[in-house]
Amino acid sequence: MDRRKFISTALLAPFAGSFLQTCGKINMNSNYKFAIATYSYWHFREPKVTVQQVIDHASNLGVDGVDVLHVQMDNESPEYIRSLRDRAQDKNIELICLSIHQDFVDPDKEKRNKNIDHTKNCIDIAHDLGISYIRLNSGRWNTIDSFDDLMANKGVEPILPGFTEDDGFKWCIDSINECLPYAEQAGVVLALENHWGLTRTPEGLLRIVNSIDSPWLGVLMDTGNFLEDPYEKLEEIAPQTVFVQAKTYYGGGEWYTLDLDYPRIAEILNKVEYKGYISLEFEGKEDANTGVPKSIDLLKKSFT
Repeated sequence: MDRRKFISTALLAPFAGSFLQTCGKINMNSNYKFAIATYSYWHFREPKVTVQQVIDHASNLGVDGVDVLHVQMDNESPEYIRSLRDRAQDKNIELICLSIHQDFVDPDKEKRNKNIDHTKNCIDIAHDLGISYIRLNSGRWNTIDSFDDLMANKGVEPILPGFTEDDGFKWCIDSINECLPYAEQAGVVLALENHWGLTRTPEGLLRIVNSIDSPWLGVLMDTGNFLEDPYEKLEEIAPQTVFVQAKTYYGGGEWYTLDLDYPRIAEILNKVEYKGYISLEFEGKEDANTGVPKSIDLLKKSFT
């Protein structure tokens, strides 16, 4: 059994009852369910849009789920987590992914251990929220301090002096291996994103995933993070994809704009029989109250 089939079976079985209860909301002619990432409404600038507000938006727009950005949560208290679960249940919305920030590319083992502990804490949060996936990063060399400067350089940065790329991959692989037993125990899949750092290329992303023999690790496909020749690269990672975050850029992108052909991306995912969530990450400068609905309409037309 491949990773995706294992994950689908493992995650569906405990929730078969609730899944059947929500089938009336799902387009059964589609392989996909649609979600909104809370990031779509908050690009790290004030005023902050709450997770509860995004749950309400998702319900009003008729999508199935919400993808929660960890740093957008108000806090991590049991009371707050329970309030999010209750709000989602009241609105018939699934909480589907917890997108976290961690960095395993550091020569300092103590710093890597802190990021491992942070990841395990987020696994607990995901479990308590009833979330099945965590968005994982590899981390990066941090030789370019500013994220704006990193984006201006198309995500490319120099390797830390005195170390090699192989060092970075070893630190990352070892760190993920330390997290996986904890994730398995919690029933939470670690979905490694094609993000910046070691996973900026398909080769780097797959080097990590293919080095780890665990069905609890898969690929998170971010459609907007391959800045050049995206379709060929998305095809490379599609067979191991367990979760999709789909970027749109109405009003122009915060850092860059890609003119993505979503019917073509849908074909790529159909070829590998991906059946899962398409989670919108709206990253445009247009007001989210108009940009998000247009984006959901675009994705639904492309994927159904």
